[in-house]
Amino acid sequence: MPPLDHFPWINGKFLGIAWSVWKVAGWLGNAVFFSRFFVQWHATEKRKQVVVPALFWWLSLAGSLLLLAYALFYKHDSVFIFAYAFTWIPYIRNLIIHHHHENARRPCPECGVLSAPSASYCSQCGAKLTDSALAPEHVSRSS
Repeated sequence: MPPLDHFPWINGKFLGIAWSVWKVAGWLGNAVFFSRFFVQWHATEKRKQVVVPALFWWLSLAGSLLLLAYALFYKHDSVFIFAYAFTWIPYIRNLIIHHHHENARRPCPECGVLSAPSASYCSQCGAKLTDSALAPEHVSRSS
């Protein structure tokens, strides 16, 4: 019989790859890290401006940690380990900044739509935002 009768399994390997738990973790890390591209692309196309949503940073963090684990526990490759050893720092910082920005948004006194902290007018109805208008989460923490 020709060797392709058992494709994709050849010589005990799936698609020519000897699989292990760490090999799956490495491929999963690559898939998660690559999926950020689609999240950012979709968000940008939806708003017709460059947007980097929080999910992009969560996928960046998860993908880089999976790849770091793969490099540490399977590959034992110092170049690969160093490539992912510190990437989590800006991802976590961006998630913290995103969280603070979301909590600082101000509600419109007319329609209730949340606006950016620096906005002077509501983007929905055009009402002037007052300096005392704070998002409900912010008010409950400070009172």
